[in-house]
Amino acid sequence: MASTDHRTLRRVLRREITGTIGVLTDEHDFRAMRRYRSFVFDDHTIYLQQMEAVLRTRALQGGHTTVALFDPADYADFCERTGLDPDSRTSRNRFTAELASTGPTVPYDGRPLADLLPTLVDEAVRQATWEYATTLLARLGACVSCGEDLGRAAFTRASHLLVRILDTAPPGERHLVCSVAGAPETLVAVLHADDLSGHMELDKSEALEFTTVLAVGLATASPGGLVMRTSTPGTPDRVQGWRVRAYGLEPLTAGEVFDAYCTDAESGDLIAPESNVDYCEPPDLGEEGGPSRAHDH
Repeated sequence: MASTDHRTLRRVLRREITGTIGVLTDEHDFRAMRRYRSFVFDDHTIYLQQMEAVLRTRALQGGHTTVALFDPADYADFCERTGLDPDSRTSRNRFTAELASTGPTVPYDGRPLADLLPTLVDEAVRQATWEYATTLLARLGACVSCGEDLGRAAFTRASHLLVRILDTAPPGERHLVCSVAGAPETLVAVLHADDLSGHMELDKSEALEFTTVLAVGLATASPGGLVMRTSTPGTPDRVQGWRVRAYGLEPLTAGEVFDAYCTDAESGDLIAPESNVDYCEPPDLGEEGGPSRAHDH
C-alpha cells in the first residue's frame, strides 16, 4: 500500500474509532486480518505508528479512548454468531463496541504504544486466568456428603486466608504471587496490597482474581505456592511463603523460601541471592476460628 500516504491511513483509522478502539498487538494477528479486503493496512509497524498518532491526536483534542485487544479468532466467531459480514468496517466497529464492555481494555493515557500494549496483553492474560479459574470452580459441583457448593466453599476459604495473611503482615509495599499447577498450564495471579501509613491500597479486580486462583488450588489440592514480598523504606525486603494444600496453607521455613527464590524454576540451577533481602518464615495465621479446612466427612 505504498501509494497510500500517512494522512489517508489516519483518516481510515479515525473511522474505526468508536470510543474504544481495537488494536492488533502482534504480527500474527495482523496477518490474520489482512485476508479481509476492507482491512486496508499491509504493514504492522506502520499500522501501529498511525494508531499511536490517532490516539495522541484524540488525547490532545480532549477525547478519551479506551484501547482493547482485538483478537481475529474471537472476531470471526462473533461475526458467525451474529450473522455479520466479517469483511466489513461496520462489523469491526460492532465487535469493538462489544469489547468495550466484555473484553480486556486499558485507557489510553498518553504513553507510547510500545509501553501501553504490554499492559493490555497483561490485562488480557489476567482476565483469561480469572475466567478459566472461575470455570474450574463452577465445575466442582456439590459435596456428595453435605451438598455444599465446593467452589463457593473454596472461594470463602481463600478469602479468609488472604485476609489473615494481610492482617498479620508487616506494613509496607506488599507484592503477593499465587501459582497453581494444572493442565494445560499453571495459573498465576498477582496482588498488590500496599499498607502505608495505616491505609490499605487494594485493587478489587486483582483481589478477586487472586482469591479465585488460590481457591482453585485449595479445592483441587493442586501443587502450588503463595509468596509475599514486603518492602519498607530503610529496611531489607521481607520474603515469606506458603505451600498450597487442600483447603489450607502450609508455611515455608526461611530456608525453603531462600531455596525457592534462589533456584531457577526451569533449569534447577542456583541463582545468587538478592542483597538486602531477608527470607523469613511467615507469622502464624491464627486459624482456630476460621472456616472448615476441608470436607473430611
